[in-house]
Amino acid sequence: METTKPESWNTPSGPRPENKKVAAGVLGILLGGFGIHKFILGYTQEGILQIVISVVTCGIGSIIGFIEGIIYLTKSDEEFYQTYQVGKKGWF
Repeated sequence: METTKPESWNTPSGPRPENKKVAAGVLGILLGGFGIHKFILGYTQEGILQIVISVVTCGIGSIIGFIEGIIYLTKSDEEFYQTYQVGKKGWF
């Protein structure tokens, strides 16, 4: 009896780390002033600081979240994962 090997496209390559790029990017663009994208990535201090910046600047500071959201979405999945989830880069 001949044993067949599973096709490479159908073989799991191991546990894939969770990538939060799209969620963080979209929330950064839409709700950047509230720091939601920071909380999604696990940056609690940076998220609170983002809220304070937005309140103190009467919402003008929310442009930071908008810019970060665009940056998140333009990076490759691997680059985003290495930079923001493994390297824990808090800002830009």
